Order: sequence, then C-alpha cells, then structure tokens
Amino acid sequence: MQLGPDIAAVVTGAASGLGEATARALAARGVKVAVFDRDEEKGARVASEIGGVFAQVDVTSDEAVEAGFAAAREAHGQERILVNCAGVANAMKTVGREKATGEPRAYPIHQFELAIQINLIGTFRMIAKSAFGMVGLGPLEDGERGLIVNTASVAAQDGQIGQAAYSASKAGVLGMALPIARDLMGEGIRVNTILPGVFETPMMAMMPQNVKDALAAQVPFPKRLGRAEEYARLAVFMAENPYLNGEYVRLDGAIRMAPR
Repeated sequence: MQLGPDIAAVVTGAASGLGEATARALAARGVKVAVFDRDEEKGARVASEIGGVFAQVDVTSDEAVEAGFAAAREAHGQERILVNCAGVANAMKTVGREKATGEPRAYPIHQFELAIQINLIGTFRMIAKSAFGMVGLGPLEDGERGLIVNTASVAAQDGQIGQAAYSASKAGVLGMALPIARDLMGEGIRVNTILPGVFETPMMAMMPQNVKDALAAQVPFPKRLGRAEEYARLAVFMAENPYLNGEYVRLDGAIRMAPR
C-alpha cells in the first residue's frame, strides 16, 4: 500500500506508547490518522499535534466503537489501515498467598475477564467493524483494500508467572489472526500481528529503575528495552509491503521470557 494523503488510518490506544508512536509515524507519511483512546486529554493532544482527529473510545463498548468510527470516517473517509494497540496488563497467580499469613488467596475472576474483554474481544470488535467498512472500498494494486495490524505480546508464547490472564488474551489475538486473514482474503484485506517484547512504555516507566535495568539485561541484543518508534516502524513496513499477510513478528531483541 502506498502511504499518503489518500489513505486513512485508525489507531487504538494512540494517546501514548506504541499506539502514539504508530499514529505519529503514519501521519509523518501523510496518512490521515484517527486517534482512538479512553484518555481524552492525551488523545486530543496527540491528534492535534499530528493533524488528525480524536475519538474517545473504550474498545469494550459497541456504542463507543461505532461512534468512534463514525467520527473518524466523517473526518477522513473510510480507513484502509487499522492498528490495534489498546490493551491492559495485569498479573496475579492462579492461586496466590497472603503475604502476612501465608494463607491461599483465590483468583478474582473479574481480573481474567477484564484482560479478555479488552485485549481479545476488544481487538476483535475493532477488526470486525473496521473490516465491514473496508470491504466497500475500491481495490488498490493487487486488489488490496485494507490492512489490519494487531498487537499481541511475547507473553502469548512464553508467559511468565502471574500472566495467565494476559497471556491467554494475547495468545487469542495471535491465534485468531490467520483465520481472520483467511476470512478476508477474498476481500483484499490483510491481517498481521506484532508480538512486542519488553518495551519502554508508560506502564514500564512506572517501574523502578533497577527493575527496568534487570529486564533490559535479559535481552540478548540489543541489550535495552524496545522503543515505541521501533514498533511503529514495523507497523508501517507491514502497511507498505503488500505480500506480508497472515504473519506474526516477534519484536523482542531475541528475548525468551523466563518463568519470572
């Protein structure tokens, strides 16, 4: 796909982190970008800075997602690119222990449901509604109509202690990508997945420096945390290379996560 002002894109979770970097990278290539996020203040700022449009969207809500797409399409027309970066991370053992007493603690099932609702069902909700709009677009070269990029995680393949919910949600994102690419092959819509490793994100920024240093030391090469701009560069590459379809890429410096 040739990126430029004739192309519209929607990026979720675009108020910060991987989504923000991707929105900025696409806008730098002339793409009209709609910033979807729950954070109105940050999302509106990003949209203003890149000349895009902001929509306050919670990916767990049908109504919010539909309203977001309506606003984006009114401003820019039907999107040809969807990048799903909205997500949540939580950590809790299947059976934990109270620190004070050592007594077993039951897993609060709502925490598992939250990860699935946002990371997996929210991603599919975005895909289904975006693809429904893409099928009405005129075809580009090779009959291409659109591209969907999903964000899984290396935890989809080597989740750590306490990551049952997160890993399950991200493994679902990875597992549904090929069937969706096959569902949409007759419509000219490609589907690819990025599995980020340990990245410098707002969530990571809240961790103590010694923890971040320890995580960076586990990366074979380069021995540092990933940068959001590197994720964005891969997402852009996926948009520009029309033969890349139904594929996933670990963007992780060759790290393989240990149990803890």
